[in-house]
Amino acid sequence: MRCPNCGMDNDRVVDTRSSEDGFAVRRRRVCQSCHHRYTTYERLEPTVLQVIKKSGAREPFNPDKLRRGLQIACGKRPVSTAEIDQIVSDITDVLYRNFDGEVPSRMIGDLVMERLREVDQVAYVRFASVYREFKDVRDFVSEVEPMLQVDAD
Repeated sequence: MRCPNCGMDNDRVVDTRSSEDGFAVRRRRVCQSCHHRYTTYERLEPTVLQVIKKSGAREPFNPDKLRRGLQIACGKRPVSTAEIDQIVSDITDVLYRNFDGEVPSRMIGDLVMERLREVDQVAYVRFASVYREFKDVRDFVSEVEPMLQVDAD
């Protein structure tokens, strides 16, 4: 590690501690050349998850894009911002736990639909209409019929 004071690469670690709830290591260092003391932090480099789109193109996973889609689907519905944030957080956790590097957009859409079906059926159908690219009313009916049969039972 280069000393921020003199630029020499000749230091010694004098103290090491866990930091940021165990997600970082704090190291106190002293330069052997000029005796300047400084602190460095060592953190895990976050994995950049790539989303594989239907077209085959790839783009970085963006939780904000997921949040915007949920906000649109849940517009004027009794779904709180906290619930939307929780869904985004849960789906993000699932993706980072189960995928290493790349995830198909289909998987993200399926996870969103699964959660919306539990939270709000209207938001679910709104999202499904865009995600599954409904062409006409028959597509809506075929999506809603299973939910109506469950409610009738």
